[in-house]
Amino acid sequence: METITIVAPGTQTTIQDLAGRQGLWDVGVPPSGAADELSFALVNAAVGNPDSAAGLECVLTGPVLTSDEDRLVCVGGAATRAMIGGRPLRPGRVVRLPAGVVLDVGQLDGPGMRGYLAIEGGLDVPRVLGSRSTFILGGFGGQDGRPLAAGDLLPLGRRENLLSPTPVELPALSDSWQVRVIPGPHGAPDHLTDEGVEAFFGTSWLVDHRSDRTGVRLVGPSPDWARTDGGEAGLHPSNVHDSAYPVGGIMLSGDTPVIVGKDGPSLGGFVVPAVVIEADRWMLGQLRPGDSVELVPVTMEAAAEAIRARRAWFADLRQEPVVVGAGVSGSERPKDLHQGGAGTTSPAYTIRCAGERHLLVEAGPAELDLTVRVWIHLLAQALRHDRPAGVAEIVEGVRSLLVAVDSSRLGLVELAERLVFLAAGLADPATVVLPAREVTLPIAFDHPETHEAMRRYATSVRPDAPWCPDNVEFIRRVNDLGRRDEVFEIIQAATYLVVGLGDVYLGAPVAVPVDPRHRLVTTKYNPARTWTPQNAVGIGGIYLCVYGMEGPGGYQLVGRTVPVWRISRTDEQPWLLRQFDLIRFTPVSAEQLAHERTEIAAGRADLRVSPATFSIADIHRIEQEAPVDIATLRAKRRAAFEAERARWGA
Repeated sequence: METITIVAPGTQTTIQDLAGRQGLWDVGVPPSGAADELSFALVNAAVGNPDSAAGLECVLTGPVLTSDEDRLVCVGGAATRAMIGGRPLRPGRVVRLPAGVVLDVGQLDGPGMRGYLAIEGGLDVPRVLGSRSTFILGGFGGQDGRPLAAGDLLPLGRRENLLSPTPVELPALSDSWQVRVIPGPHGAPDHLTDEGVEAFFGTSWLVDHRSDRTGVRLVGPSPDWARTDGGEAGLHPSNVHDSAYPVGGIMLSGDTPVIVGKDGPSLGGFVVPAVVIEADRWMLGQLRPGDSVELVPVTMEAAAEAIRARRAWFADLRQEPVVVGAGVSGSERPKDLHQGGAGTTSPAYTIRCAGERHLLVEAGPAELDLTVRVWIHLLAQALRHDRPAGVAEIVEGVRSLLVAVDSSRLGLVELAERLVFLAAGLADPATVVLPAREVTLPIAFDHPETHEAMRRYATSVRPDAPWCPDNVEFIRRVNDLGRRDEVFEIIQAATYLVVGLGDVYLGAPVAVPVDPRHRLVTTKYNPARTWTPQNAVGIGGIYLCVYGMEGPGGYQLVGRTVPVWRISRTDEQPWLLRQFDLIRFTPVSAEQLAHERTEIAAGRADLRVSPATFSIADIHRIEQEAPVDIATLRAKRRAAFEAERARWGA
């Protein structure tokens, strides 16, 4: 077997392919794949590879490598100093790398952030969950889920290309970018003021040094909010009930815009005022800390024309027939494609565009209503059973449904019409009994790793945050509890209903107490943490989350539990929880938790599960048993919530 040998790995060099992982956004698996998909596709085409071939992506410094046999190669992106055998290699030019000769991709000094290397035949590493792409945070794909290291041997694919190698013209890179976006799905007057929207698009943003493949953070003025808080979703006006993000969606994480990247989270609780158009998404991979970015709003028609031109360019390059996309029509200009009124068994709902590749259905008022959550689930199931060709992802949120399409195969108007038809035929969510499981998870309250996350945040991000230095004390205060341990006692007494998967990645559940008396209210970090320990347990708004892996996050941390995700080389489903599972927590020591974590991660143990069901009748029964207690607690917690906000203002 012919191989590439890594002599020196460069900075975070990973194996990526073009499409990445598809169809798993609903359980928190990001697509990954090349961050600058345009440059990657061009250098792959240059050496005659099919779209599915894997190559190398690097940051700041490229790898040094040799090959066992002669292969054609091409570099692109920010790799402008590459050398073969000591001679310069121009980006976009196809040359032969002789066996044993050294290829040094070199320094990536800018403009641009990432360089790419395509090798004839591609890299033949195993596919994991459908892709060869590396997801470093998840620890899978590519070369054992990690950046390349010196001495790595990468198997080369077979040279059976049907395409002719050809030099390519690569996109120009810069330190000043104009990125086209589609406004919405969130904006004025519900979330931002009209002046706030104008300022958002009128600002020249700077790229923050903490940007990476999960998301590009932008530095600039604070948004002009149209509301004071997010209600049950959280104390900050950026907070919404958990809803899915599109890749390229610009979420406002507190007051900080973050553009969701190829390794970004699929589900979260922040407003999305704009989405980067498909044709400009490649730029996100080349944004370098300190670069300036203007967000330029464009129409749906302009976005559709831009991606049609891109497809025509590639069809001409590959000498293939031009693929005409389904695109959009003039009727898709309005923000809302459909508004459905409340019926006897259905909530009012709105269907709107989230960029030109996604539809977002939002149902009911902006508050938690589990009847609405069941209705969203029924609509998602109906679409899964009657799925049009071209539907790429179906992601359930608390009161929302995000549907992604392949825009070359399916138009958004056609999809909206299908959703309206399906919505009209749904069963009454109040009468549906859903199959579920009761899952018992051990939890180590006050786990040392959660306090380490709090310490890092206070040291490096925001020492004056009201939740510093102790998240649990903050939760106690904003819920008007007498003792700190009452926070833990309420969590232990509660039964949590899983209302979303993939909140902060990899099968991580977002869950809400079935009994309203157990619904602690808090807010998310602003800005978010840059590090959270794997399987930390946190509360944001009225929701509880178990973090699927290490990474950023904003929930107030209370403890740690066992893995909710287990990747393996088999076909075993890696996510361990399901929609509408019922979760109970049992306190254990940090030492006992460490043992159970090791056993589950190794596959020697599993979650403790028993059969159950869930229905809205279960909720109504609790509400009818204790209406006064529920109303009193809600009023008490809201008053404490308001008092905390007043302290912030003071």
